[in-house]
Amino acid sequence: MTEELLGKYKLVVGMEVHVQPKTEQKMFCGCDANIWGAEPNTHTCPTCLGLPGALPVPNLEGVKKAQLLGLALNCNLNTDARFDRKHYFYPDLPKGYQISQYKQPLCENGSLLLESGDTADIERVHLEEDVAKSFHEAGKTLVDFNKSGLPLIEVVTRPCFRSIEDAVDYCKKLQVICRYLGISEADMEKGQMRLEANISLRTAEMEKKDELSPYKVEVKNINSFKYMEKAVRAEIVRQREILEKGEMPKQENRGYDEFKNITVAQRDKEEASDYRYFPEPDIPPMVFDDKYINELRAVEGSLPRSLRREMEEKGVTKEQSRILVEVMGLPVVEKFGKLVDGGLDASKAATVLINRKDLFELDASEISEKLKGEDDKVSDAREINKVIESVLEKNQSAVSDFKNGKESALQFLLGSVMREMKGKADPVIALDLIKEFLSK
Repeated sequence: MTEELLGKYKLVVGMEVHVQPKTEQKMFCGCDANIWGAEPNTHTCPTCLGLPGALPVPNLEGVKKAQLLGLALNCNLNTDARFDRKHYFYPDLPKGYQISQYKQPLCENGSLLLESGDTADIERVHLEEDVAKSFHEAGKTLVDFNKSGLPLIEVVTRPCFRSIEDAVDYCKKLQVICRYLGISEADMEKGQMRLEANISLRTAEMEKKDELSPYKVEVKNINSFKYMEKAVRAEIVRQREILEKGEMPKQENRGYDEFKNITVAQRDKEEASDYRYFPEPDIPPMVFDDKYINELRAVEGSLPRSLRREMEEKGVTKEQSRILVEVMGLPVVEKFGKLVDGGLDASKAATVLINRKDLFELDASEISEKLKGEDDKVSDAREINKVIESVLEKNQSAVSDFKNGKESALQFLLGSVMREMKGKADPVIALDLIKEFLSK
C-alpha cells in the first residue's frame, strides 16, 4: 500500500462475502436450485414466493456446507444454532422479511492465514436465503424470483485487514476452499460469490491506540477480485479527500462504477437494530451432537492448507505449493500426487507441472513416460549458467521483485530459462543455479 494513496491515513477493511452453496434444492423449499439459464419465474413455489400458509423447511445440505466452510476457517461450530427473521424492506423478497441468522449462527470465531503472514479474523459464518433478481428497463422494474430463496452462506470478518492485498488474498483463498471442499463453484460471473468491503481510514495515532474510526462505508456486490481492488482504491481516494477537508465521511452503502472508477451512494448503512431481528417462529432451533460434528471434520485432509503443508514437507517451495493448489487447482494437485507416488521427486514434479506447458495436457503416466524418454536433458551447469546470466540480464525487474520477497518471480525466471533452452535444461538443476545467482 503506497503512502501516495493513503497519505497520513491508515486503512482498515472488514469483509462480508456471500457464497451460494451448491445444493439440489433451495434453502427452505423443494424448488430446483439449478437456476442458471432458466426461464424467469419457473423455479418458484408458494414457500419461496412468500404466499400465506406456506412454511419453511431448512435444507440440511445447505446447513452442512455452511458448517464445512466454518470448519475450514477454524471456526467454533455452535451445537445449538437457530434462524432469525430480519425485517427490512426487501422489494425482491415478497414476504417482507428475510430468514437469516443473528445471535446463534452456525459458526463463530475463526481465522485464515494469509500469504503475508497476517491472519484474517473471522467473526461468523451464517446461513440465510437469497433475494430475487431485479431488472430495470424503460422505467419499469421486472423481478425474476428464481433466485429468491436460494441458500446463501455469509462469511463476515472483523475489521482486520490493513492492506488491499491482504483483503484480496483472503477472498481468493476463500474461493479456493469453497471449490476444494465442493461447497460451491464460487463462480463470480454467475453471482455465486459476491464481495462486500467495509472501508474506513484512521490516523496513525488511532492505529497505535487500536481505535477504529466512528464510521465505515460498505461497498456492496463486487463481482471480481480486480474490481474489488479498484473499488477499495477509489473509496480510499474519496474518503481521504473528505477527511483532509476536516469533514467526516458518511456511514453508508455504496456501489462501484467500474466505468467511471468511482463509488456511488446507494443508501444509509443500517445497524443490527434497524433489522428488528427476532427468532424465526416457524423453524425450531438446530441441535448438533458430537458424532455429527466429528463426521464433518473428516474433510480436514482435503483443505488447501493441508495439501500445501504436505507438499512443502516433501520439498516443494512455498510459492510452488501456492501455485499448484490455489492457482492451478485440484486436477493438477491430483496429478502431482500421482507423479510423486510413481517415484518422481516432489520438487521436480512441481517444477514440471508449473513450467512445462508442453506436458500440461498429459496425464500423470504420460508425463512420467515423457520424462523417462528425455535422455538429452542438459545438466551441465556451465551451459545452463550461460543462459541464466542472459535471462537475468534481460529481466532485471523480476530479479528485483524476487529480492523484495516476491517468490513468484523465481518461477517466472525459471520458465524463461526453460524457454530459452527449448525445455532441454534439467529444471531442478536450473532452479538451484538461479537461486545461487540471486543469492550473490
